[in-house]
Amino acid sequence: MMWFWILFSFLICQRGVELFIAKRNERWMKDQGAKEFGEEHYGLLVAMHVSFFVSLVLEVQTLQPALSPYAPLFLFLFLLAQWLRVWAITSLGRFWNTKILVLPNTRVIARGPYTFMRHPNYVVVTLELATLPLLFQAYFTFLFFFVCNLIILSIRIPEEERALQTWTNYDEPFAEKARFIPKRPKL
Repeated sequence: MMWFWILFSFLICQRGVELFIAKRNERWMKDQGAKEFGEEHYGLLVAMHVSFFVSLVLEVQTLQPALSPYAPLFLFLFLLAQWLRVWAITSLGRFWNTKILVLPNTRVIARGPYTFMRHPNYVVVTLELATLPLLFQAYFTFLFFFVCNLIILSIRIPEEERALQTWTNYDEPFAEKARFIPKRPKL
């Protein structure tokens, strides 16, 4: 269980740093005239993430499962997600946020992982919500929150894309890019 607490502590610290960055970026964007979208579902998103951590701790502490036999694969995917997260956040810079904030008439960022797909940050979250519970055989947490995440993303992504299409040049760089899985280059 030591590995569980190491990864869990890492994620809690990481979330704290991300919330600090997001709040700082939110202030800057709103000072520049950014508009906020998706306020109706943002609370659900936050509640889901907090509940995920609570559920994960409860399931692992109650059932005391061993590491998955596929632990190296899940750990690799988890670490890949962390690398992709940092790449996405640094690529967006001041435009990265946990909220849907759009600065009207701004050109969207299309570098870093955004060169290949429209929503790398949602890929990261989905990978985390899958790999962390599977690593510790917390199957209830995996199934429940994987489904919750899909439901929330089915609301959030269209809302985010509508806002970006309305207020930025979103369609110009992203019309041909897949949402999550990069398309195979044409030869």
